[in-house]
Amino acid sequence: MIEPTKIPGNYRIRPEVYTDDRGEFWRSYCSEELSDNGIDFAVCQSNVSVNPHKYTLRGFHYQRRPSTEKKILTVLNGALQAVIVDIRPASPAFLSHAEFIWEVGDRSSLLIADGCATGFLTLAAGTIVHYHMSDHFQPEYYGGFRYDDPLIGVKWYHEPAIVSRRDLGFVDLDPLAL
Repeated sequence: MIEPTKIPGNYRIRPEVYTDDRGEFWRSYCSEELSDNGIDFAVCQSNVSVNPHKYTLRGFHYQRRPSTEKKILTVLNGALQAVIVDIRPASPAFLSHAEFIWEVGDRSSLLIADGCATGFLTLAAGTIVHYHMSDHFQPEYYGGFRYDDPLIGVKWYHEPAIVSRRDLGFVDLDPLAL
């Protein structure tokens, strides 16, 4: 089942789960199901984020045009708080954010539209996140802003314990520069 979020073009994907004596089986990506729901998403790359420590923060990250990077995030182990920020100036949801707290047992995925930034905070040690990407990473179009930017006003579940130097070096988002 594909459910729209409060930010246009972003979706929560809830798979059908099959269980038997062996365990369970569910699909993490189906181009046909996405297409049937009017979503164009072809996988170019897949990434895995392994986070050994609780309260590790990653973000906020995004790709600028001409990159059209969409992402599908799936928690494979652990738990996290994921946040999407709409940084598309023409969007009716410009500068708003949506947050999602989920753990591996939830089995859902989050589809993030191009032109939106993402960040997440791990809520359990050993959190592993899988990303399907619709575009190859292009470092020349990479951007980011502070996880604690007052303009965005995200209320993180807990104060981050681990943040990379790069993420700490980001400045607040400048909406006029988008």
